[in-house]
Amino acid sequence: MLTFHSERTKKRDAMTELDGGRLVRPFECPERVDIIIDRVRATDLGEIRAPEEYGLDPVLAIHDAGYVHFLERAWDDWSAAGMEGEAIPTIWPTRRMRGDVIPDTIAGEIGYYALAAETSLCAGTFEAAQASTDIALSALDHVMATGNPAFGLCRPPGHHAAVDQYGGYCFFNNAAIAAQRALDRGAAKVAVLDIDFHHGNGTQDIFYDRDDVLFVSLHGDPRQEFPFFLGHADETGTGAGRGFNVNYPLPSGTGYADWSETLDEAIARVHRYQPDLLIVSVGVDTFEHDPISSFRLISEDFTDIGRRLRRAGMPTLFLMEGGYAIAEIGINTVNLLSGFDSA
Repeated sequence: MLTFHSERTKKRDAMTELDGGRLVRPFECPERVDIIIDRVRATDLGEIRAPEEYGLDPVLAIHDAGYVHFLERAWDDWSAAGMEGEAIPTIWPTRRMRGDVIPDTIAGEIGYYALAAETSLCAGTFEAAQASTDIALSALDHVMATGNPAFGLCRPPGHHAAVDQYGGYCFFNNAAIAAQRALDRGAAKVAVLDIDFHHGNGTQDIFYDRDDVLFVSLHGDPRQEFPFFLGHADETGTGAGRGFNVNYPLPSGTGYADWSETLDEAIARVHRYQPDLLIVSVGVDTFEHDPISSFRLISEDFTDIGRRLRRAGMPTLFLMEGGYAIAEIGINTVNLLSGFDSA
């Protein structure tokens, strides 16, 4: 399987994450990319290719222009304001506050555009987010041109990024941007299957009122898990999109027997939709030792996941999302991809 990768994704090297009341080094770190690439090479998964550069037009097809411009200048504005640390929001337009007026100062803008406080902005964030999108689009173009699967080693991840919000380590929604490009290139219908531990709230937000993209997600129950405020089973879409958003929230401690049974149900739902393309948002944070998740999958389970996805029998694009058990992230990710290749 062809892998798309860029060293530019490591331009984002944040030093601070708010976790349990402490400022710690982020769980989403550049080393994740190095470990996965090393495993791709060690297992001879396939060629590793640098992405093309696509500019901002595909990003602007999904994300609000004001939001994109904010991300482009946010670090410079934060630094120019004399702030000494990395940019972390401290206030939001929450209930009973106005959300229709964007503040003029960078401290206020960050609160407007952030959905959570754990994700700091740092130098290199915008460049890395662009590189991540280029990876997704290059991998997509390969799948559409050849019908063969491809893996986009995206970093930062994307599925928490909404139309005009960042958070959960995500800035541009790579899966959504790739789905829109596929439609623009002639696909009639696209399915996004999100198997990350955390709900892809951003992807849901972007396509919630559309019927040309089916979004299906298996994830930790939002009553207990980030992002908390989206991902319930009764969220099924609105307007034309009613019935085209499918959530499978699962309880803490879910093991592979129950998780894989739910995956089979999700794949069956994708089959009924009959998409021209399947985009898999790959999260291996369902692993039993992941530090910020609570499912109980083991490394061998990811090989079986790949086999099950192959049996879906459709052109498939894999895009990297989460996974924070650093020692095993390469094994788990490549197990899934190898399982797909060998089925």
